[in-house]
Amino acid sequence: MIDVVVVGGGPVGLYLAALLLQHGVSVRILERRAGPNTHSRAIGIHPPSLEALDGIGVASGLVSEGVQIRRGVAIGGGVEVAGMSFHTVSSRYPFVLSVPQARTEAALERRVRELDGGSLLRGATVTGLHDDGARVAVDVVTANGESRIHASLAVAADGVRSTVRQLLAAPMRVKGYPDSYVMGDFADSTAFGPDAALFLEHAGIVESFPLPGGVRRWVARTRGAGADVPDARSLTGIVRERTGVSVDAGTNSMLSSFGVRSRLVTRMIHGRTALVGDAAHEISPIGGQGMNLGWLDAAVLAPLLLSRLAHTDVARELQCFERQRLQAAARAVRQSEINMMLGRPLPRPLWHARNRLIRYAASVPAINSRAAARFTMH
Repeated sequence: MIDVVVVGGGPVGLYLAALLLQHGVSVRILERRAGPNTHSRAIGIHPPSLEALDGIGVASGLVSEGVQIRRGVAIGGGVEVAGMSFHTVSSRYPFVLSVPQARTEAALERRVRELDGGSLLRGATVTGLHDDGARVAVDVVTANGESRIHASLAVAADGVRSTVRQLLAAPMRVKGYPDSYVMGDFADSTAFGPDAALFLEHAGIVESFPLPGGVRRWVARTRGAGADVPDARSLTGIVRERTGVSVDAGTNSMLSSFGVRSRLVTRMIHGRTALVGDAAHEISPIGGQGMNLGWLDAAVLAPLLLSRLAHTDVARELQCFERQRLQAAARAVRQSEINMMLGRPLPRPLWHARNRLIRYAASVPAINSRAAARFTMH
């Protein structure tokens, strides 16, 4: 019997596994995908997450690969509305690190394999979960057939469509939003350098973030009720129409669209199984908090798992973990709602008034610093 089975080999599951393996815990990671992820929807790593990732020895490597976003600028009608510096948010990591999720996952997987080369099992589909109060049994289907894995504890880090959450019949609060977005990566044709740019236009927001290798990500709010079919030329047309920036559609290297909803479970601890990351809370990608929130879940949970394995009664601590992490998720939902509200289309008079209000708020140092802290999850 192993100590902990982690369902989900994405960034959160790999990070948690590395934390546990460093303490000599036996871990088995069950990942449904047969190969590494090549699609990078998440790119921003916030300062608290860099602190957490440093604890498993991968932060410095990621920093060397990524782009350090130390400043964001808001633009409206071709005029700078506000600027925001992140230099006060952290003494060690005063920036948001922009690095493709695929590279982040690759770094985490390398670290896991360094600690235990056999801990990650790919092509593993979970079909059942059984908790008898003393241990957890997980039914798994692989290319070799069906099997059952016994563990002292289980953690679900298997994303927004979490199989484990469904098997547990975990209640959730779900909220839908009328917002939809298209995003894509293109060769950087701007002079923004390492800065993030938010174009607060009356037709809807356009966001722009630097990526390594002279690439820039563009995200545009669309008018559809659901996620639009992504098209590189349509996206570059929106960017040009709203911002005046010409982007070469032929340089597109990633394209995606998404609608928005939030989902929060009412409980993260179910007997000997815990839900973390997107399995526990789905947050709007606008603001880039989802992956980071999952890492912070895992960082707080890991010591409690170690205590449970040592047969220490941590029932009260687990209740505190659940309450605090669900509160953090609820705050992230509220922040994402503010971000989406600021990006919605407005009639020109209201658009001018909103941008004037943003300009005034950003000119107040205390408000500006507080907003920077909120955006970087500090």
